[in-house]
This record gives sequence, C-alpha cells and structure tokens, in this order.
Amino acid sequence: MSRINVLDKHVAELIAAGEVVERPSSVIKELVENSIDAGSTKITVEIKNGGKTFIRIADNGCGIEREDVRTAFLRHATSKVKVQDDLDSISTLGFRGEALASVSAVANVELITCADSEEIGTFYSISAGEEVELSDTGCPKGTTIIVRDLFFNIPARQKFLKKDVSEGNAIAQVIDRIALSHPEIAFTFIRDSKVALKTSGDGKLNSAIYSVFGRDFASSLIEVDYKLGPVEVKGYISKPESARPTRSMQTFFVNGRFVKTRTAAAAVDEAAKGSVMVGKFLSCVLNISMSYSAVDVNVHPAKIEVRFVNERPIFDAVYHAVKSALLSVNDRKRAELFSEAANKPKVEPFTYSTVKSIKNAENPQTTPASTISQQKPFKPLYEKTVAVNDFKERNDAFLKSLERISKDEEVRKSDINIFVEDESEVNIPSDTKSSDKLTDNVFDIFDDVSKTEEQVRPYENIVTDVEEDKANKEPENSVLLDDVFSKKEIEFRFVGEAFSTYIIVEIDKKLLFVDKHALHERIIYEKLKSENNTFSQMLLVPVTVTLQKEEYNASIENLDLFKEASFEVEDFGNGTILVRSCPQFLDSADVESSIAEMALYISQHKLDVYTEKMDWIFHNVACRAAVKAGNKSSETELIDLVKKMLADPQLKTCPHGRPVCIEVTKNDIEKQFGRV
Repeated sequence: MSRINVLDKHVAELIAAGEVVERPSSVIKELVENSIDAGSTKITVEIKNGGKTFIRIADNGCGIEREDVRTAFLRHATSKVKVQDDLDSISTLGFRGEALASVSAVANVELITCADSEEIGTFYSISAGEEVELSDTGCPKGTTIIVRDLFFNIPARQKFLKKDVSEGNAIAQVIDRIALSHPEIAFTFIRDSKVALKTSGDGKLNSAIYSVFGRDFASSLIEVDYKLGPVEVKGYISKPESARPTRSMQTFFVNGRFVKTRTAAAAVDEAAKGSVMVGKFLSCVLNISMSYSAVDVNVHPAKIEVRFVNERPIFDAVYHAVKSALLSVNDRKRAELFSEAANKPKVEPFTYSTVKSIKNAENPQTTPASTISQQKPFKPLYEKTVAVNDFKERNDAFLKSLERISKDEEVRKSDINIFVEDESEVNIPSDTKSSDKLTDNVFDIFDDVSKTEEQVRPYENIVTDVEEDKANKEPENSVLLDDVFSKKEIEFRFVGEAFSTYIIVEIDKKLLFVDKHALHERIIYEKLKSENNTFSQMLLVPVTVTLQKEEYNASIENLDLFKEASFEVEDFGNGTILVRSCPQFLDSADVESSIAEMALYISQHKLDVYTEKMDWIFHNVACRAAVKAGNKSSETELIDLVKKMLADPQLKTCPHGRPVCIEVTKNDIEKQFGRV
C-alpha cells in the first residue's frame, strides 16, 4: 500500500480550484457576485473568445483597500463570514473566500482597485497563484479584475473547454440570471467587442426582463405579488396562452440568489392546472424572499442548489402566488366582458317592414307610399316544421300569385309584401340576416316551377322516402382486418365518429375503430421522411423564438437539422432565433412551441447520431401538425384518412408505436348480447 502524503500547496490549490472554476462562466459568476456584494450599481462584463483568453469585470463598488489586496487572494479569506453563527444567516452571494484564490490558481489575473477612503488606486498581478506585481495606479472608485488565459497551466482542463460560441453563451446565461435577480444594478455585457446586453438598473424587474428576453416575452407576463406568512413571492409569470412546451424559461431566485428548486417548480405547475394545456408549462421569473436562517446555501460549491428548513411554506407561498395571479387575470377578463355587454347598444328587431322603410327612404321613387303600411314581421313560407300537404298548398298558392304579378310590369319583385296571417304555424329561421336575402331566397326556391314535390321539400320530418332509400342503397364504402393491409382497394361503410377522436367503419362483419390523430400523424411522418414531400411554406410574418442560452447555442450549431425538417431558421442574436418558413403541414401557431421542443431535445441529446435526431424531429412535427383528438372533422376528411390507411400497409402504427386502429367483430358483439 502506498504511503499517505500531504499534497503540495500548488496541487491542492489546483484541486480546490476545480471545484469552483469549471469553465469561464464559473469565473464570471463568482467575480460578479463579489461585485454585487461590494454594493455596486454599475457592473460591466467583457469577454473575448468565449472567456478563454480574456475576461474583464469592472464595478463601481466599495473597492479593496491596499493592505487587504494580498489577503483577498488567499484561500478562505473573506469579509462576509467571521464566526460560526454567521453561517446560519448568510445574506451575501459570496462567503466562502475561494473565488479569487481559485481563479488566480488557474489563470493570469490583474486587479485594479480603489477604495472609497483612498485617493490612489492599487494594481496587483498574480499568475498561477504566485504574486507578480503590486504597485500604485490611477483608477476610478471600484474594482476591475482582468482574467487572461484560463487553464493555461492545466492543458488537460483546457482541452475540455467547448467552442467559443458555447462558452460565450454559457456566460451570457449567467449574466442574464444575475441581471434578473438584481434589476437595481445596471449591467453591460460586451461580447467580442459588441454589446450583447444592457440593463437600465432602474430597479424594475419588468425592465430587466425586457432587456434579457425581449419585447415579445415581456409583453406576455402577469405580475405576481403575494405574501404568505414569512415567505414573500414577487415577480412575473407568463399568460396561460403563452405557455411553453418546456420548463426552460422558469427562473427562480431565493433572496436574490439564482437557484434550482424543484419545490417552486412543482408549485407553479400545480397552480397552473386547469389554466394551462396539459404538456405545457408557465414561464416565470420569481423571487422568493424569506428569512436567511430558513435556507441553507452552503450545500453546493457553486451555490446553485439550496436546502430549506421546511419546504412546505415555500410550496404553499409559490402555489397561492401563481394561483392568485391567474385568477385575477380571469376576473379582469370577465369584468371586461360584462362591461362590454352592458355598454353595448340594444338592437331593435329587424323586420321586413324595417328594410322596406329603409329602401324607400333611400329611393323615394321606387315604391309608392301606400305599399309601406303597417305589416307583421316577415316570416318565410318554407320551414322544416311545415307539414308536406300544407307546404304543397302554400306552394301552389304562391305560384299563382307570381303569375298574376308577372302580368303587371310596373310591380317589381323587390316591392312585394309577403306575410303570413297565422303566425303560429311558421317559425323564422335563426340564420335570417336581412330582408333582401330572405326575399331572394323565396324567389330562388320557386323560380323553377317544374320542380317536383320531392325537390322542393328537403326537410328532416319527411323521413319515409329517406328510410326506404337507406334500406335499398348499397354501402358507399362497404373487410376483415386481416385483409386491410393486403388489398389495394377495399370497400367499407363509414359509420361515424366517436368522441370526436375515433373513426368507426364497417368492413365485412367487423367494426374498425381508427384513431384519427395517430393515423394522420403517421401519414405526415411518412411524408416528411420522403425527400420528395418535404415542402416548406413561407411565413407571412417570421416567428421569433426566445430560448435559454444553452438551447440557443445547440440550435445555432445544428441549423442543418432544422433545414432537413423543412424549417428555415436564422440566428437573430441574443438568445433568439428567427423562423422564416416551416413544413406545410404545420400550423403557424405551432411553430414557436415546436421549435422550442426541438431546441431542448437537441441540447439534451448532443451525442445522438444524426438520424436519431432527425427521426425525433419528424415525430415532433408530425404530432403537432396532425389533426387533434377532440377536434371536429368533416365526414369527407375522415373517409379520406381511412382510404389512405387501407391503401398503405405501413400505416399500422403511429410514429410512437401506438396502434392506428383496432377491430371488433360481429361475433364479439353478439357474445356480449348473448346471441351466440
């Protein structure tokens, strides 16, 4: 067995640094948090090459006094914790005293600082944990730290860094979160000499959200302000109609510190039930304020995860905060609807006489005043509740009146007063729009005097002939499921649709129950896979999709995947992509959610082979483009789906493997009724 040795100081520092500094974004997080703790109101972050070669963080905080500069770079040196009891109520973002020591152990670091009580600033340089220079310098109040050549002394760590774009996006995500947690600080993020983010620092959270996520996201938010006992929840949630297919846009802070908490996420999901479609999630930016002693932030080296003394109050507070915000929006909408209904002017009944009066007022010479007498509201002579014989008598009487009218050339059809003496016999159709249309319809029905009685009366109560026709008529499309996928043309009879989801057809003493969504999904999936059928449709208005930086980076690096799936996607900058075209099967309303799901999948399955990614994308597009269960479909559409299923043997299952149809034989039904 090898002897136990005490590690060299330099090796120990490298190991310790590895716990805090994983990548350039880790450096940014630690140093920016120190700037916030210093009471800064303006913080500027600049990077080059994804932060690998150059990082600069400048603030206007309290600065570091010269006598404390060397001490600040020692491990476990901090101004925020002095005694053990201080760990029970940590109110600062940094407290471990490891940031500067860890960063200086794996990079070349320069510090320029000037405390409030000093007139001359201090310049300090340290490389790989070894001091290089300490001298006077001129500088404004505050602190500027420059980090160069990260991991220059650890090539093994350096080679595991990702591309400049990926590392830069990871830094941008860190800055976004910090900017949202401290809207009172004006942040400026400069990336490769270009300003990527600039916040106003006016203390308004919605201003910070606008700067980070853009106008479209900021305009779809509902304010949250709720307090339950010692826990206060403030921030914003998205409107239910703007819910997203993933939780990637849910951001939580505890006492101004970004954290990942399942408790708060579960509370938001639970509160959204009944308001948000299943499978979608509210976006949110919520800050949970509570006693510092009730939360332990000292459970993770990067301080991203926290532990609550009691999670129940957190869940309840977030749940009621979100629920109250959603209910207030619903109440406001309801009040607006009632207000509109109350203020809406009353409309007088629209009668035939009213129309005649209006026409005569516009054209006085058209109709003699004598014809505009007091009349009963016009009621048509055709209605499905009228008996057949009564209808024939009225028909004959009306045709005779038309013959008399045609002899008088001075009388026009538009001037005829039509009314029924017995109002109890006839009902006015609900779709009556105006007198002109009604008059035209009346004349249209009786223009052809050669029509037979059967042609003139297509009404529901005349069922005798219809029933006889049904009995004698051969099925339009009237097979055993075993033969369904073996014949080119199969006769079947369309029975109907159940629950607006399942198509029912009769085939040779069997009933087929076809899942219209699963079938349509498989049809679209097969078309997308075929190179000859992947057609794009240009969008009248390009769709912008805001993504988390990791998803955004994965999307930009895999634009060929979107193109293969008939999406034309462009980089719009600052975590946003622009969609100019989409598959012709996809509704424009589903573009944003579909792209968001694809981006999340690509970011989580970076190592998957190309074909697997494309297959998933085709599945996603087909599922969203297919007709939805519960939606109403015409009989023609349903019959067409069945015909395609019977003609193509590949359409047995949906892309996810679920069956497209099941069969029930006549024998199975007769067994249930005890006939066999």
